[in-house]
Amino acid sequence: MVGLALSRAGLNRLSPQATAVLLLAANAPDIDVVSAAGGSLAYLHYHRHLTHSLLMAPVMALLPVLLVRLATRKPISWPMAYVASLIGVASHLALDLTNMYGVRLLLPFSARWLRLDLTSIVDPWILTALLLAVVAPALSRLVAGEIGAPSQPGRTPALLALAFVLLYNGARAVIHQRALGILDSRIYLGSPPLRIAAFPDTFNPFAWRGLVEGSRFDALFDLDVRKPFDPTTGPFFYRAEDSPALRRAAETEAFQVFQTFAQYPFWTVTPVSDPPNGYRVQLSDMRFGTPRRGGFKAIAILDAQLRVVKSWFAFTAQASARGN
Repeated sequence: MVGLALSRAGLNRLSPQATAVLLLAANAPDIDVVSAAGGSLAYLHYHRHLTHSLLMAPVMALLPVLLVRLATRKPISWPMAYVASLIGVASHLALDLTNMYGVRLLLPFSARWLRLDLTSIVDPWILTALLLAVVAPALSRLVAGEIGAPSQPGRTPALLALAFVLLYNGARAVIHQRALGILDSRIYLGSPPLRIAAFPDTFNPFAWRGLVEGSRFDALFDLDVRKPFDPTTGPFFYRAEDSPALRRAAETEAFQVFQTFAQYPFWTVTPVSDPPNGYRVQLSDMRFGTPRRGGFKAIAILDAQLRVVKSWFAFTAQASARGN
């Protein structure tokens, strides 16, 4: 829908095939979805990898132009079509940057995840605005056809939708800073926070999921910037101390891959009866759920001799265990 909005906003004038190019280009970086064929761990590692980097953006922008040229078998204005494609790819990277999942723009020079934490991975307000921009011209043509009036072009709805996305993210950035300021100005269990974060609510721009890291704990808060904030509400989760079981689990493939992704890692080590005197080691990312429920996590089961019985990565707490 972003590619279509960009086209209707005026980029379709760059080339006769600009609309098709933009539709492909706005989705081109997600070609890495093919990594899912290798399982959830491979997908975690390769999703938003090189195809989402700034270095590869010019290459990714070339692919839609080539595909359109081959599919249509018609001459194409290569320079202008390429410019349109590059804009489409850039729009994808920009939107990925705004959400809480993040994107590795600096690969292969740096594997650092960059994120603004402004929107959920799927934002209903952005989707609604773009959907209206797609539907409005069709409704306009339908009404115009019924009453015999000239139909209105789709440029205005597209421009309004794109303007909304920019203004919406700008407003969320301001509110996000307010949420961070509230979290940073409080004392938690007698100490100031070591690190803070605020993650967006899916529907309410004023509501955030606050995360506070202390020396031994992580605390989560439901925060609304319009309401008083109580730093004692929690819940508070206490991290596991370093141990041989934890270090052994960290050596497994599932944990090593997950550690490159997790931005707010939280470790737990709990005894289990199967195997006897064994351990369950879990690494969670506090951006997604809690150590007890939901979220992305790596899990390992160790026996009494600290041998890894099985380890796996799961998208949710209910995901089935898959041994490595």
